[in-house]
Amino acid sequence: MFALAFGAAALKQYAFWGPTGPGPAFLPFWLGVVMALLATLLLVGALRTQDAGAGWLPNREGLRRLAIVVGATVAFVALLNVTGMVLGTVLFLVVLMRWLDRCGWLLTLAVALATAAFIDLVFARWLRVPLPLGLLGF
Repeated sequence: MFALAFGAAALKQYAFWGPTGPGPAFLPFWLGVVMALLATLLLVGALRTQDAGAGWLPNREGLRRLAIVVGATVAFVALLNVTGMVLGTVLFLVVLMRWLDRCGWLLTLAVALATAAFIDLVFARWLRVPLPLGLLGF
């Protein structure tokens, strides 16, 4: 229900298509459609299992992992003006990949650096979105 309201609100508030291409409602509308489809698939999957309620309750490890993700996200946002977007993204991904998924250093650094470079190239350079630079200037 939330997903449909999300997409409908985007269409009500903003234009779906403008003279130069997709408007401000384009992405939120399609995100609402995808959220509704995924929620429907989850509901159908839960209804088809014999014990639908057992898988929804988080265990101790699940709660610990959730706390780490929420904590890392809050720290990322709180320190964004200090670390900057590029370095903050690298640190955020390193914490999640090493601490939660126990990935090796080579994979962790490759993914973190590639993601930060992609964000910098697409948003800062190509689209000219002013990203937070942080104290180190990047």
